[in-house]
Amino acid sequence: MSKPKAGMIPGVGDIQAMWEASGLKSKLLFTVMMLAVFRLGAQVPVWGVHPERIQALLGNQMLGFLDMFSGGALTSVSVLALGIGPYITASIIMQLLTVVIPRLEEMQKDEGEAGRRKISQYTRYLAVVLAMFQAGLIMRLVASAGAIDPNVTPWIFYVESILTLTAGATFALWVAEMITERGVGNGGSLLIFAGILSRIPFYWDRTEKLVSGDPQKSFFLVILLAIYLVTIGLIIILQEATRKIFIVSAKRQVGNRIYGGQNTHIPFKINPSGVMPIIFAFAVLAFPSTIFGILQQQHPTGFMFEVVRFYEQFLSPGKPAYILVEFLLIVFFTFFYTSIVPSMQPREIADNLKKYGSAIPGIKPGRPTAEKLEEILSRTTFIGAFALAIITLLASSATSITGITTLSGLGATSLIIMVGVALDTVNQIRVNLLARQYQGFLK
Repeated sequence: MSKPKAGMIPGVGDIQAMWEASGLKSKLLFTVMMLAVFRLGAQVPVWGVHPERIQALLGNQMLGFLDMFSGGALTSVSVLALGIGPYITASIIMQLLTVVIPRLEEMQKDEGEAGRRKISQYTRYLAVVLAMFQAGLIMRLVASAGAIDPNVTPWIFYVESILTLTAGATFALWVAEMITERGVGNGGSLLIFAGILSRIPFYWDRTEKLVSGDPQKSFFLVILLAIYLVTIGLIIILQEATRKIFIVSAKRQVGNRIYGGQNTHIPFKINPSGVMPIIFAFAVLAFPSTIFGILQQQHPTGFMFEVVRFYEQFLSPGKPAYILVEFLLIVFFTFFYTSIVPSMQPREIADNLKKYGSAIPGIKPGRPTAEKLEEILSRTTFIGAFALAIITLLASSATSITGITTLSGLGATSLIIMVGVALDTVNQIRVNLLARQYQGFLK
């Protein structure tokens, strides 16, 4: 075996130089700084509100579930209580409209980057409108809880608080976009990740009080944590699994040189949509729960009260119907999100392969290749969608079976988001490091 040449094994100095030259250090510092600013803003309450009077609402399982994703900003009525939620909802609406409105589909596919920028701008406008609507609902909930300072003028309070929460949602969107453009990772996902992470001490403190002095509950807690560890392992496998499609490139001669003739592959991820189906499903389920929460406060009796009670009885987190709806939504959004990802379009991939003289062994270029790619993509997406939904069902059911409900906020949804965002961020860090390595080869 030949000895490695000098310089083949990177030393500490080489790693440090790669770190600094690639700009990764500045990107990481910028990301951490923006997350710190966001979390600092989440501690600033809206003027005229007594947050301590809202703590009783934490007994509402749905509200506690929503509060988990905002990092406690919702129940403290922070200026950032809405977080990135309105933008996520607006993104879902715009992506659905893109499928049904030909003009939007044309802008996304045919107009290139300019068209996608226009759609992004429309999404921001819609997010502001949704933020104002959601802010009004939250203020109605605050008023019903008697948390408004009696010394403030009601109409001034409503106008000021709605504008404040809307501005906070806009600021959260700006922070997310800045992290995506200048930092490391997806900004919106990282904000949700930071919110979930910040609530872990709170949930763990409640769990410790629940199991202290009770050996049976302590045993069930160990089982629950073991299931969570298994779930994390399954999530990692799902996120990293790929289906490799082998490609053969035709040889072509240019002058005295021969190009092509090499075998390569196209990696199709089993779960190409990442954590987005979970986030989309959560946003869809959270929106009606917010409205019903307000209606329950406004209509303590009568028909509307019965409707709200029916919803809470069958569609609150942990209920079988809620788990089933969440399961179906995750499957649906996995297929939907995969169908609109530009890099996962079989026809475009087939056209590019034909253009560069490449093909799948045994498959004719052009339409047959596109049909084969679509068949493979449908199968891999089917496996990924159901695996993602089953993992969610596994962790959600474990909470109900063990009876440790104090960790319900750290269920499958939170675990998948945290692990998925962590993996995506690590992969982007690797991309930055590899970019520096290739730059070194070119010099």
